[in-house]
Amino acid sequence: MRLLLIEDTPRLRELLIESVHAAGWRIDAFGTCAEAEEALSTTAYDLLLLDLGLPDGDGIELIRALRRQGRRMPILVLTARSAVDERISGLDAGADDYLVKPFNHGEFLARCRALLRRSPEAAPPVLTAGRLVFDPAAGVLTCEGRDLGLTPRERTVAEILMREVGRAVPKRKLEHALSEFGDDISTNAVELAISRLRKKLNAVEPGAALETIRGLGYLLRELNE
Repeated sequence: MRLLLIEDTPRLRELLIESVHAAGWRIDAFGTCAEAEEALSTTAYDLLLLDLGLPDGDGIELIRALRRQGRRMPILVLTARSAVDERISGLDAGADDYLVKPFNHGEFLARCRALLRRSPEAAPPVLTAGRLVFDPAAGVLTCEGRDLGLTPRERTVAEILMREVGRAVPKRKLEHALSEFGDDISTNAVELAISRLRKKLNAVEPGAALETIRGLGYLLRELNE
């Protein structure tokens, strides 16, 4: 899952990025309408998180423009505008949900999950490989109903591998995905995430094997049992 956050308050932007990463999702974050439009012109997003009071324009006008363009991704408005008529304006413009600042971050993530579950832009609801089931919206990997308790980086790696079952995934693709958790990613971050994920798979009977393809990357292969 890839989210786009448009919020001009740096500290709140940082906190929301941390919350989204903790949920195992990827996120691009900016502070202006212009940056939002540029990001949307080049990248497909599963959910837009939008502040209304932006320095170079009104978020409601951005919502209207996106809906006129036929953009169907869900939009969660994050704003200090608490008046009922303001909320009605946002929803009528095409927003799907509304959170008034300050808000609880647990509720924020719950609303994101709800919108992602019903998003027409979202990936298929679940991914499977052997006895493994990955729910992209919840960021949960299970084996026969047992939550494997993945960390955010392990979830990111697992989702990519589950989407490419039976095909080798280049290491550089995993490195790029993990780099979105911060610029301080170590050179062995992929190997560490793979090692920890493999241990958790080995602790159950997943019906799939995580293999290293020397000189290329990694492959999740379903086992014929």
